[in-house]
Amino acid sequence: MPQHVVVVDYQPQWPEEFLKESKYIQTILGDNCVAIYHIGSTSVPGLAAKPIIDMMPLVKDLTLVDGQAFAFEEIGYEYLGEFGIKGRRYLRKGGDVRTHQIHIFEQSDTYNTSRHLAFRNYLRTHEKEREEYARLKKSLAEKFPYDIQSYCDGKDAFIKELEKKALVEFVKEK
Repeated sequence: MPQHVVVVDYQPQWPEEFLKESKYIQTILGDNCVAIYHIGSTSVPGLAAKPIIDMMPLVKDLTLVDGQAFAFEEIGYEYLGEFGIKGRRYLRKGGDVRTHQIHIFEQSDTYNTSRHLAFRNYLRTHEKEREEYARLKKSLAEKFPYDIQSYCDGKDAFIKELEKKALVEFVKEK
């Protein structure tokens, strides 16, 4: 059965769910882990979202993560490797009723880490765009309730435009 695309209003327990799950991730990654960030729509207070907690651990050495695949599988994650983004390790939990997603990057991957954090921070600080994004996601979820690809495709142009603005505002040249 295909994944059911559901978008719900912001839930105040999402940050707590992130903190709880991040402790398991930190334990698995150990000293290789530099930081774990709550990203995605559930990390933005007031933003409607698919109820899936997205996490972005940053590690010193990405190659060491592959050796931890079994430990992640032990706590319910499906380990999918790069899964379309070079330099990432992607994991998901919950099957068709997904509850968590992990996007692991090496700390030196400033391109991917900056864009995720900038996008999150932009939505946290720009109410108009946050509300517009929520409306778009709800509309797409209603239009494509069992077609995650069309749901994602429908958000793509909006996300890319917002990401450009976010990078300008939140990523300062060094």
